[in-house]
Amino acid sequence: MLLESRGDRVFNVMIYIVLSVITVIVLYPLVFVLSASFSDPQTVLRGEMLLWPKGVNLNSYAKIFQNHDILTGYSNTLLYTSIGTLINLVMTILGAYPLSRKDFVGRNAIMAIFVFTMFFGGGLIPTYLLIKDLGMLNTLWVMIIPNAVSIYNIIIMRTFFQQSIPYELQEAATIDGCTNIQILRRIILPLSMPIIAVMILFYAVSHWNAFFNALLYLSDKSKFPLQLILREILIQGQTSDMVKMSTESAIKQQREVEGIKYAVLVVANIPVLILYPFLQRYFVKGVMIGAIKG
Repeated sequence: MLLESRGDRVFNVMIYIVLSVITVIVLYPLVFVLSASFSDPQTVLRGEMLLWPKGVNLNSYAKIFQNHDILTGYSNTLLYTSIGTLINLVMTILGAYPLSRKDFVGRNAIMAIFVFTMFFGGGLIPTYLLIKDLGMLNTLWVMIIPNAVSIYNIIIMRTFFQQSIPYELQEAATIDGCTNIQILRRIILPLSMPIIAVMILFYAVSHWNAFFNALLYLSDKSKFPLQLILREILIQGQTSDMVKMSTESAIKQQREVEGIKYAVLVVANIPVLILYPFLQRYFVKGVMIGAIKG
């Protein structure tokens, strides 16, 4: 066992101190938002709540689940996320697998074209005109098709296939009479659960947090995702329909709006927080292996 020098011990202590400070900086806003959503909005406005809930009440959550726009946005986001992630995953696998095969002629040229699109694009206005000409404005597909695949994720998955799955397995399967589809389905995919879990998390979080495409291409409020509804609440302050104006007091309205803002933030992030623990054991392994370039 190697003995640590005094300099090493001091260095380790400094590392722990820095990491502890970073942890506090990252966690405090999250804990504050969660506590504020359960607290009396008046105590939050007065700055009396610092960390733990004060004057616990669930009125803000009750108003959220009574609001039709938020429930509609929630269901729309679940729909966009589920369908979009499925399409993303299929497209990424079908793009990465051929590019990982040594016997695929022209794979380097195709990969170069893919990489080119990461650095050069048509721009916002040509993209909008294309979406319009394709008839996808104000439809479900405008939230899914334009981002159907990520070249960055194709590169990660291709590298995983190359580095983690011996090519000899594919050759042996070919000798046994397997087709390329059978090799992919029976050999590649069962051995690729870590990277598939990473892709699901990447794509699902991206779809769940997406609002810019909706802002550009959706005009029907019944199709708005949750994040666009949340944007209206947080930025534009459109909460008058959720606040029961039993009195004309501006102070009371401000208190109720404040509680609703924090509660909506919590509700909007619950699905991602629930998803992550189930994929965490695959996450680090998939990212590290997929990131190795050889």
